[in-house]
Amino acid sequence: MELGLNGKVALISGGTEGIGRASAITLAREGAKVVICARGQEKLDATAAEITKAGGEVLAISADMSKPEDCERFINEAVKRFGRIDILLNNAGTSARGEFLEVNDATWAADIELKVFGAIRCTRLAIPYMKKQGGGRVINITISSAKQPGAGSMPTSVSRAAGLAITKALSKEFAADNILVNTICIGKIKSGQHERRFTKDGISAEAYYHKVGQEIPLKRVGEAEEVANVVAFLASDAASYVTGTSINLDGGTSGTL
Repeated sequence: MELGLNGKVALISGGTEGIGRASAITLAREGAKVVICARGQEKLDATAAEITKAGGEVLAISADMSKPEDCERFINEAVKRFGRIDILLNNAGTSARGEFLEVNDATWAADIELKVFGAIRCTRLAIPYMKKQGGGRVINITISSAKQPGAGSMPTSVSRAAGLAITKALSKEFAADNILVNTICIGKIKSGQHERRFTKDGISAEAYYHKVGQEIPLKRVGEAEEVANVVAFLASDAASYVTGTSINLDGGTSGTL
């Protein structure tokens, strides 16, 4: 299927690992020009080199989405280089979870700054460019458990629930401008942050993924490329009548639609 992404400009926060990296590569293969940001320069350079080697056009920017000035620089440098913004994937974030009584204010604030305000600031800066050119796509990565949070799931379940509300409200507000806003609610997806966390505890990534996979109806942990395929669909002409929607991509884990 022709996705109609050739020549589009896609901005991806958290673009050097997991979902962000896979999405950048997938969109570049479909002909989009991609702008990625992350905090680690080494991984930025490696991801950019991989995209370039595959024939894609990429701009890599070192930026921290919890800092307002970095969000602004991310958007401004993208426009300076490519002149437009067609797709914004708000992907930056970590899985911060703990027992409620043990999560302090600093942890709450850091999580909300990164996931909620990072998405708010980038979207607020990108939408005027989308309006000017006649439309665009905003895709927010959230989690399916934000719809059905469990014990010990904060602050992530709360910050991601905010992402759901932002998605629905923006989809209503900017529908007349042909700016489509959707969210992908992920479950367990293979990522560097999981692997670093459990390797540090003496558990191999393979053992962790196998154990967690047994609790998922499909009996496996998802691949970042599977999320990237849905990102590409939502960014494409094939999804031209899809807005204000959440897609659970969790192997059937969620008890809600």
